[in-house]
Amino acid sequence: MSEPAKKPAAPNRRKAGRHRGEGQWAAGHFTPLNPNEQTKKDDDGLNVRTRIETIYAQRGFDSIDGADLRGRMRWWGLYTQRRPGIDGGKTAVLEPEELDDEYFMLRVRVDGGRLTTAQLRVIAEVSQEFARGTADITDRQNIQYHWIRIEDMPEIWRRLEGVGLSTTEACGDTPRVIVGSPVAGIAADEIIDGTPAIEEIQRRVIGNKAFSNLPRKFKAAISGSPQQDVAHEVNDIAFVGVRHPERGPGFDLWVGGGLSTNPKIGVRLGAWVPLEEVADVYEGVVGLFRDHGYRRLRTRARIKFLIADWGPEKFRQVLEDEYLLRRMADGPAPAAPVDQWRDHIGVHPQRDGRYYVGFAPRVGRVDGTTLAKIADLAESHGSGRVRTTVQQKMLILDVPEDRVTSLTEGLAALDLTARPSPFRRGTMACTGIEFCKLAIVETKGRGASLIDELERRLPGFTEPLTININGCPNSCARIQIADIGLKGQLVTDAEGRQVEGFQVHLGGSLGLEPGFGRKVRGLKVTSAELPDYIERVLRAFEEQRTEGESFAKWAARADAEALS
Repeated sequence: MSEPAKKPAAPNRRKAGRHRGEGQWAAGHFTPLNPNEQTKKDDDGLNVRTRIETIYAQRGFDSIDGADLRGRMRWWGLYTQRRPGIDGGKTAVLEPEELDDEYFMLRVRVDGGRLTTAQLRVIAEVSQEFARGTADITDRQNIQYHWIRIEDMPEIWRRLEGVGLSTTEACGDTPRVIVGSPVAGIAADEIIDGTPAIEEIQRRVIGNKAFSNLPRKFKAAISGSPQQDVAHEVNDIAFVGVRHPERGPGFDLWVGGGLSTNPKIGVRLGAWVPLEEVADVYEGVVGLFRDHGYRRLRTRARIKFLIADWGPEKFRQVLEDEYLLRRMADGPAPAAPVDQWRDHIGVHPQRDGRYYVGFAPRVGRVDGTTLAKIADLAESHGSGRVRTTVQQKMLILDVPEDRVTSLTEGLAALDLTARPSPFRRGTMACTGIEFCKLAIVETKGRGASLIDELERRLPGFTEPLTININGCPNSCARIQIADIGLKGQLVTDAEGRQVEGFQVHLGGSLGLEPGFGRKVRGLKVTSAELPDYIERVLRAFEEQRTEGESFAKWAARADAEALS
């Protein structure tokens, strides 16, 4: 009997396209495609608070379910911190449970950077009583504690929420803190005050289960300052103050910025948004991201990848047709920032005749005792309003002219100068290996000592300069857009040993000509060599720069020898 005829071979069909394969809800693909998506489908992250308060805080760390511990607890601002004594070479090879300590980092939202002294005092008390004195200022205006025990969380929430503070969705695949101008509503040169929009977004979106399961985190910025003081270019969504020639003050809409290992500058949608419609547009964009964002691979789950594939024209069209159900007005691009420094450090006039004073902690590192003293100064010299910035700095508002000198002297006594060197003013650092499970190298202490060393070696250097230090490739400290960006990694020293060091990025910038720092081939610097290297490069810059040339522009044209 002859064999049946074989079925013709199927043509070599291409796999399903990205629209299907990326797991977009809008395409009807709700089956989770990775463990993170399954965890979120199993239970909304917002629900974990009840378990923390009724089970985990009562029974202790060992009672915590693994999916809650390394997933859902982030929806309430909690990450396990790094177990002490694990060197950077083991970061990528150990399992999560081997890296986890039994203590937590806790992030407190400070939307718009707005704090009262009553809130600052509670932040200080929590730091002193529950966090071993830690209370770092992040580059998204938040406060970040360490050494938090799960048993203490109910009491910490009670105190924070008692003064209007929140940890809700401070982490996780959620709408994160909305950064805003620290001088909103008071600056003499302000285009428009975005505070009402931030408050309305908080009311509508934060803690709302309609938006608590996003493909990845969603970062927002709103500022009406001509200094463009919130790094809007690298946020998922940003509203940038502009004056429309016919419609008046409003906001230019940007979408799709972000850094990490695939950095992208946000793109303008060409739309002008009035203040009263900012929350509508925010809600529309975050809903579009929820529905159309890529959920298959977490490495491609940020909105910047959707924008890159669609382009701004299609994105705007879908936003208007499916979410806003109306056309947005076209509008102008923002002007160039009015100052190369975009941080409000120093003494500046307010529109009401009083002053605000911006001052510089070292790489955002403060402690509960210092924060309590800052609250004392703000109450005795101002109205009790304090602000944090996206450069890890702080401001005290509403200072009468005759109290300015006394305030700056009081700050200086706390080592919080309002007249910092460019190195103190421009150096930022992420958490680093001290607490972060992703880090490879130490950052905070390195940044603080680097400031001291550069001030000693280059006392006459006065040019604006940013030095951003990151403990891993993820760019929490925005290394790609710094004048000198330092990405932590293990490098080989002159004796052939593996030691902590950095890959160097040079000449990153924001503003009208944003761009990412250049990497000189083979250039890696050990931590020990860092002061020598930066001194050498800055001396070359001073010798070779033309009149008025910024470090970023010089670095873009300088030869490899000058940068090595």
